Amino acid sequence: MEAKLGEFDLIWRFFNAGSESMAQTQKNQVLLGIGDDCALLQPHATQSLAVTSDMLVEGRHFFAGANAEWLGHKALAVNLSDLAAMGAKPVGFTLALALPNANADWLAQFSQGLFRMAQQWQCPLIGGDTTQGPLTICITALGHVPGGDAIKRSGAKVGDDIWVSGTLGDARLALGALRSEWPLDHSSLETILHRMHEPEPRIALGMQLRGIASSALDVSDGLLGDLRHILKASQVNAEVLIDQLPTSRTLAAQTEQLRRQCAANGGDDYELCFTAPTSKRIALESLSTSLLPLTRIGSITSASNGAEPTLILRDASGNLLNAAETMRLMQSFDHFKSN
Repeated sequence: MEAKLGEFDLIWRFFNAGSESMAQTQKNQVLLGIGDDCALLQPHATQSLAVTSDMLVEGRHFFAGANAEWLGHKALAVNLSDLAAMGAKPVGFTLALALPNANADWLAQFSQGLFRMAQQWQCPLIGGDTTQGPLTICITALGHVPGGDAIKRSGAKVGDDIWVSGTLGDARLALGALRSEWPLDHSSLETILHRMHEPEPRIALGMQLRGIASSALDVSDGLLGDLRHILKASQVNAEVLIDQLPTSRTLAAQTEQLRRQCAANGGDDYELCFTAPTSKRIALESLSTSLLPLTRIGSITSASNGAEPTLILRDASGNLLNAAETMRLMQSFDHFKSN
């Protein structure tokens, strides 16, 4: 019986080869294709064009009947988060929208959230398409990066620190409470709901990380699972201090097991996880004070020499987590394997 395809297996098996083949014919303009947060094109010698697409499907990425204004905000924010991971400045986006029906009230609220986010980052809508069908929102966002300054997943080096911005796990904590997976009082839920519905792309941080970070990505499917993409692209291993993952007071007040689970593999955080040489600690500590809290959570270790990357987890005392706990915390979201 053939093994069940996962999201990333599907992309690599059926689409990557054809994409790479076509990219070779345009190799002077296509700098980076499938496999990172954005594709990189270089239509001009001094600028790279970063391109990314994300899709939100009702019942899969958001609850049926979800607040339309929040959806408009989130649909653009998750794409801008990919641009942030590459150090790109947004320049525009397209919108493809499938709607069960053309409801004017819903569209007014959706567009309000969408354009508020677009205005915040000076990222205009430049085209798109609409059709009738199950509610599906697909955005393609474009940004530019000075030539050679894009932050890729493949740049992590042995000895680099691993950092993460902001706090992790609130979106997953809120989702679990809404699904009745665990109890959470109303006041605590209200405090963190915005992290689930209205994430903030770290565009300003991404641009500041040019020339500082050796690799980066945005945390969308869970920190540890996403970090493995950096390890695989860079052919390195890593150690992470699991109890050093930054959390809000609301999540910190939960049990150790729940705190670890939400922070390590919760997803929908849209913070930036990045690596940087130890020589950049002073610069990053300055950014942490002036722009956004940054936390050092681990380090890059010996190269994996083509093998699957190894990620070791340690607790607050420096002890290795047991295999069962490590496996549990490594289960990040996959569109074709997760419920």
